[in-house]
Amino acid sequence: MVMVAFAVALWGVGWWVNTRLAEGPNSGSRAVQLAVPLIFGLTVIGVWELLVRGLDVPLVILPAPSTIAVRFSDSIPILWADFVQTILKGALSGYLIGCIAAFLTAIAVDRSDFLRMGLLPVGSFAAALPIVGTAPILVMWFGFDWESKAAVVVVMVFFPMLVNTVAGLREATAMQRDLMETYAASYWQSFFKLRLPAAMPFIFNGLKISTTLSLIGAIVAEFFGSPTVGMGFRISTSVGQLSLDMVWAEIVVAALAGTAFYGMVAMIEKAVTFWHPSQRG
Repeated sequence: MVMVAFAVALWGVGWWVNTRLAEGPNSGSRAVQLAVPLIFGLTVIGVWELLVRGLDVPLVILPAPSTIAVRFSDSIPILWADFVQTILKGALSGYLIGCIAAFLTAIAVDRSDFLRMGLLPVGSFAAALPIVGTAPILVMWFGFDWESKAAVVVVMVFFPMLVNTVAGLREATAMQRDLMETYAASYWQSFFKLRLPAAMPFIFNGLKISTTLSLIGAIVAEFFGSPTVGMGFRISTSVGQLSLDMVWAEIVVAALAGTAFYGMVAMIEKAVTFWHPSQRG
C-alpha cells in the first residue's frame, strides 16, 4: 500500500504543478505549453508504474511501463520490421493514394453538379461502412501482403478527404467569385488564385483526419490476413500468447508514429496557411 500512497501523492503533486503553470502569468508561453503535457504524461506513467507494482496487477491484465520499456528495447528489430511493413508500406502508400485521388475527384465534383449530388451521398454511405466488414473483402481481393492494407487505407481516407476538399473549394464567397469573373479569369486562374488558397484549411483538416485513419486501417486490416510481419499481426499473435508487454510495445510504436505523422502534417499546414486566423498567435 506504500506504493499506492506514493501514486496518490505523485498525482496530487503533478496536478498542482500543472495547475500553477496553466493558470500562471506565463501560461501562453511556448515553454509552458510544452511543459504542461510533458508533466502530465510523466505523471500518468509514474502513477501507472506505482499502482501496478503496489497492487500486484498481473502481466496479462496490465504490464508496468518499465516492463513495456524493457520489452521495447529487447525487440527493436522486430518492432522496426513491423513498422516498415505496416506504416511505411501499408499506411503511408494508402494515405498518399487515397488523398491524391480524393483531391482530384473533388475538383471534378466541384465542376459537376451531377457528381456533387450523386457522389457525395454515396461517399457518406461508404464512409459509414465498418472496417471489420470491408477489410476481409479487400484482403481477399488484393492478397495478404501490404497491398491489401493500402487498399483498406485508401477506402478509409478517400471520402473524409473528398468531403473536406469539396467543402473547402466552395468556401470562397459568391462576391469573390464574381470579382474573379469580372477580371475575365478562367476557371483554373480562379482555382489557383482564389479557391485553392481558401480551401487549404479544409484540405489540411482532411489530411490530419486521414493520418489517424490510415494507421487504424492498416493495423486492423492485418488482423484479417498478413505475412508473418506487421503491427496488426504481432498484436493479434501476442494476445493469443498472453504476451501483453509486446502488445503494449506495438501500441507505443503506433502512438509515436501517429503523433509524428500528425505533427508533420500540422507543421506543413502552419507553413502553408500562415495567413489564416487559426494560425495566428
